[in-house]
Amino acid sequence: MADIIQPGKALSVNPLKVSQPVGASLAFLGLAATMPLEHGARGCTSFNKLFFMRHFREPIALQTTAMDQVTTVIGADDNVVEALATICATDAPALIGLITTGLSETQGADIPRTVKAFRAAHPEYAHVAVVPVAATDTQGCLETGFALAVEAIIATLVPVGTAKVRRPRQINILASSMLNPGDIEHLRDWIEAFGLSAIILPDLADSLDGHLIEDGYSPLTYGGTRVGDIAAMGESAATLVIGRSLDRAADLLRARTGVPDHRFPSLMGLDECDSLTHTLSTLSGRPVPERLERKRSQLLDAMVDCHFTLGGTRVAIAADPDLLAGMARFLADMGMEVAGAVASARAPVLAGLSVDRVLVGDLEDLEVMARTAKAELIVTNSHGADIATRLGVPLLRAGFPLYDIYGAPSQCWIGYGGSRQTLFHLANLLTAFHQEIPPYRSQFWQGTPREQEAGARPC
Repeated sequence: MADIIQPGKALSVNPLKVSQPVGASLAFLGLAATMPLEHGARGCTSFNKLFFMRHFREPIALQTTAMDQVTTVIGADDNVVEALATICATDAPALIGLITTGLSETQGADIPRTVKAFRAAHPEYAHVAVVPVAATDTQGCLETGFALAVEAIIATLVPVGTAKVRRPRQINILASSMLNPGDIEHLRDWIEAFGLSAIILPDLADSLDGHLIEDGYSPLTYGGTRVGDIAAMGESAATLVIGRSLDRAADLLRARTGVPDHRFPSLMGLDECDSLTHTLSTLSGRPVPERLERKRSQLLDAMVDCHFTLGGTRVAIAADPDLLAGMARFLADMGMEVAGAVASARAPVLAGLSVDRVLVGDLEDLEVMARTAKAELIVTNSHGADIATRLGVPLLRAGFPLYDIYGAPSQCWIGYGGSRQTLFHLANLLTAFHQEIPPYRSQFWQGTPREQEAGARPC
């Protein structure tokens, strides 16, 4: 069991965590024809949008209520009603995600009451779903904001009822923020290999996978989970929950629908992949397809190939809790030593890690821990590049944001194939940074005549 330590620093140096509104907006970007609306200052939303555009390298649908000094003091309810009406009239979305920020939370905004005021003032937009999420910047991180949004989506769009399995070949997927579009695309293929279909909430692979559309540009999300599909989640045979951060959302979905669920902390590594494969085989009533058996054999072979390079390597990791826990278990399974672990926020999943302690801190804490433990590899987002340079060790870029490489959202980390490629990536990083050890020569060695003539000296 790991000790969770909260340092008493007065400020954050080289911040690790990304705010909750960014996580909540990310969840809404995985829904079809949707516009996330952040209730806060214009500059905050512009900053968040820049984060998304640098990470995904795509145009991002994101709006703001543009609070200023006056509305912050006297109230911004009219701003929210006007913003909702303008988006409905201009863009005709299927759903609007209304997200509070630190400014509006401090101001004391009553979002549910404001949504009722909008409904009363504009009954013509009753067909547009509005999902309010309280996601202050002062607490949590991207992962917790993402989880709050998923929970709000279920509370708003999934009707209460008893379980009626009207679609026995359909399952629900609650996907944590640690899964990028490449992961979700692979997860869908994994499920369809057993003859099942999936409602993935949220489906970033359908909206942020980097595809072009015939219209060229849309002010709303390009794809994602449809509102009608979310309402039909109660008709599925089961729910698969990927990531411990979605436990509360999973509890709510099960309480509202009665659909049984199966929970997985991550899908990296042999044991986790076997667990999901066995669950899918049981749910579908089908044997494991031969191509998955082959993928599993390929992962086993990669583990044999790479363990000489990876075994015993000291690693320092900094990430959101779900990703940190999944990556730490995966690396430990390969014989690597997690010499330092920094989380962006507290979470129950951290207590189960097989490390001495987990520090809830920033990237300065990561650098100190890595230097003290003489780490040979760092795992974190792109903000860790300077740290890796100063320490002279390789950096495995993982998490959010990843702005200094191309194709990061399309990379697959999960499953047999994704785990295999991650092993190869790790081994190649360490090999490229391998420091040559000079050969040992005894002091009694005189060398060959040619070396003696050249003046070679013993070590």
